[in-house]
Amino acid sequence: MEKHYNEVLLKLETTINDLEIEADYSIQRIETVIHLILECLSEVKEHILKKGFKNVGEEIRFFKHQKSIIVAKLIYYNAIYKIETKKPYGAQPIKKYLNIELKKLKRYFDNNLDFYKCYRTNNTSLDDKLFIRGKHDIKLCLDTGYFQSDLTFSTSHDYKVAKIIGNDLIQVYI
Repeated sequence: MEKHYNEVLLKLETTINDLEIEADYSIQRIETVIHLILECLSEVKEHILKKGFKNVGEEIRFFKHQKSIIVAKLIYYNAIYKIETKKPYGAQPIKKYLNIELKKLKRYFDNNLDFYKCYRTNNTSLDDKLFIRGKHDIKLCLDTGYFQSDLTFSTSHDYKVAKIIGNDLIQVYI
């Protein structure tokens, strides 16, 4: 699994870097990158569903660290797409608009502070509940989206990790 994931991620990052040689974030280029990330996720999902994991540790590592990196890229580029397509004209309106976007990121951080702390300190005590498929615990403040996700390729908190990583990237972009 590790080798396949690394190959797919390297291919994705190389392709994105090649596209980003240009300085601007054109809407068409962002759309292309989003499409590439979705293809990458689909390829990784197909591999996971076909091959599975060797052990619980590999499953936890994949959902806590590896899948989250790819999904974070999707969150980031989707956010850039929204920001760039909704951005107003003029220096003052743009500044106000970007400050509102930063406040949204701060609100997510504040609403998930306990999980941020747990993730940032690399706490592993709840990994067997948070990053193994089918092991969700309703008492761990699940997002409603989890129940609508593909439970064969999601855990209760892998998206939250991706959101943390993605939000960090978005904040730097803004």
